[in-house]
Amino acid sequence: MSTETEDVDLWRGKTGFKPCFSTNETWLQIRKLGTPCAWGKGIWFSQATPKFAFMTWIAARNRLATMDRISYWNQGVDSTCVLCKAAQETRNHLFFQCTFSSQLWEQLVKGILRNAHTQNWDDIIELISVSTMERKKTLSLRYAFQISVYTIWRERNKRRHGDSPMPLQVLLKLTDKAIRNKLSLIQKKRVKGMDTILQFWFSTRL
Repeated sequence: MSTETEDVDLWRGKTGFKPCFSTNETWLQIRKLGTPCAWGKGIWFSQATPKFAFMTWIAARNRLATMDRISYWNQGVDSTCVLCKAAQETRNHLFFQCTFSSQLWEQLVKGILRNAHTQNWDDIIELISVSTMERKKTLSLRYAFQISVYTIWRERNKRRHGDSPMPLQVLLKLTDKAIRNKLSLIQKKRVKGMDTILQFWFSTRL
């Protein structure tokens, strides 16, 4: 053994020992790797609004306090959907099989999806997760989806707490305006490939 060579600190990474410390490789060494989330990119994208994305993430994990889940904790509670009053409130019913929410969803995205339009939650999640659509179409769909989930859940909560219901057409008008404001901001920022995204949105209005 040589006593003239100075000791060197080495850090273990995925590919062996290295003289430089990497927080990324260290984190990968100590964490338990889970199954990759195929639909995560459809929710966490660069132009997303955090509060909309977070709410959609909770919904995608089926962790919203919908009445079907609450009924497990509180037997005898009325689990009827407050929006349509015609079925039990579940995540999939609320988004967007309910006759109230389905109309909002259809008005916002039918012009984007055309024949691919669906009210089925799993099918929608698949649509926002694929990367084969044109960029403006993908972003418009993803953003419309997230703001729809947020808007419907907020309206549902307001009605549950006794507030006056907001007419569908008013809710639609406010939601569409919020989307247009967001797309206008993206366009002004000169995001690559989004220079005509607002015009694209207008072209999809039925």
